[in-house]
Amino acid sequence: MNILFYALASAGGALIAVIILLLTQHLRGKSMIKTAKAEGEAIKKAKLVEVKEKYLQLKTEFDKQSNARNAKLQSLEAKLNQREKQLQGQEDFLVKKETELDQLRSNYESQKDVVEKKEQELDRLHHQAIEKLETIAGLSAEEAKNQMIESLKDEAKTAAMSYVNEIMEEARMNANKEAKKIVINSIQRVASEAAIENAVTVFHIESDEMKGRIIGREGRNIRALEAATGVESVVDDTPEAIVLSAFDPVRREIARLSLHQLVQDGRIHPARIEEVVAKVTKQIEEEIVEIGKRTTIDLGIHGLHPELVRLIGKMKYRSSYGQNLLQHARETANLCAVMASELGLNPKKARRAGLLHDIGKVADEEPELPHALLGMKIAQRCGEKPDICNAIGSHHEETEMQSLIAPIVQACDAISGARPGARREIVEAYIKRLNDLENLAMSFPGVQKTFAIQAGRELRVIVGADKISDKDTELLSGKIAQKIQDEMTYPGQVKITVIREVRSVAVAK
Repeated sequence: MNILFYALASAGGALIAVIILLLTQHLRGKSMIKTAKAEGEAIKKAKLVEVKEKYLQLKTEFDKQSNARNAKLQSLEAKLNQREKQLQGQEDFLVKKETELDQLRSNYESQKDVVEKKEQELDRLHHQAIEKLETIAGLSAEEAKNQMIESLKDEAKTAAMSYVNEIMEEARMNANKEAKKIVINSIQRVASEAAIENAVTVFHIESDEMKGRIIGREGRNIRALEAATGVESVVDDTPEAIVLSAFDPVRREIARLSLHQLVQDGRIHPARIEEVVAKVTKQIEEEIVEIGKRTTIDLGIHGLHPELVRLIGKMKYRSSYGQNLLQHARETANLCAVMASELGLNPKKARRAGLLHDIGKVADEEPELPHALLGMKIAQRCGEKPDICNAIGSHHEETEMQSLIAPIVQACDAISGARPGARREIVEAYIKRLNDLENLAMSFPGVQKTFAIQAGRELRVIVGADKISDKDTELLSGKIAQKIQDEMTYPGQVKITVIREVRSVAVAK
């Protein structure tokens, strides 16, 4: 019995425990469900708030875009309205212009009829006038035309014969000019620049301190330089410059190069000056020989004596009335060759004589003989042929000409030395002749400007279009030419060109 009671009690306890456990789990499940519902509600509220914020943000952006689109549409609408107004105004303008054009067209048609009637009337009057003239003259228009043509033919024949006779007479008178054609061709085929030589050389220095070193203590350096070179040195207040003065270009060049070397070296004292001057003198002598050789090679002259080659090179440092002697000799040689070729003579001999014709001016000795005779004597001593020596000695007519080359050398020497701008003595006369030529043309009424060009061989005359007519320009050119012939002395001929220009200027605004 006790055992049964204990078993029942145990079973009842277990049942109660199970019931209690089930009740506990049930209560715990309800609590968890309640908690889950609460969390769900919180998440739901949070999501609803987030969705509302997103909605408000999207709505704001949409409103902005919508407002911008509406503003753009309104602007386009305003522009379209304005464009429509403009098109309407242009349409009204075109309608107005079309109306005016129709009116002008109608006026033109009416005036065209009037013009046609006037032309018909003019033709009728013209035919009547011709008929009256034919009746008065007793000739038809065709007959009168034929008679006029015959008369003009006779007049033209007479004028042509007179013109031909005039040309023939002028050709006889100009025969002497034709004989000078060779000389003119020679001058035109040889052209060289002219440069006036000076008697001083300016040596530039870097500072006044160097100028003091060149002068030396109590002027001993500058005196040593003058004694060694034979050149006068002018040292004054001119900044950064020393003037070397001497009529001998060789000595001036030696002094200039010596100063240049002394300044570069920096050692300036009397012993060093004498040493440098001796060295530079030797260099100049070598350069003179080299210049002579190069000149003979350029001109194609061979077999010259070394002394003659040295004298030719020495010409570079000499001048005659401001004209460089070597340039003058080269130009004379080329002229002689051209002229000899035109005359059928030996151009090589002529070129040789032309190059050597002034060697007497650069001779080392200075006797009482004129330079032409002295040059002939030097050429004879150096073994030149008799005709070459004679051409050298007679180019100033100081001895009798004995060969055909001699007058060619004389003429070419005069051409090279006397052309405008070559020598100082000629420049002033040349400029005066050009001024006289321009002033002579300016003396005529109606002339505004004058220009002497091509070394005085052509004169351009500008006249006023309101003062002189086209026909008067021909008369004016003839009058100027006649006055130049009567009052002036000039080589060759002068071409006069009269220019009359009419200009009409308008400004479009």
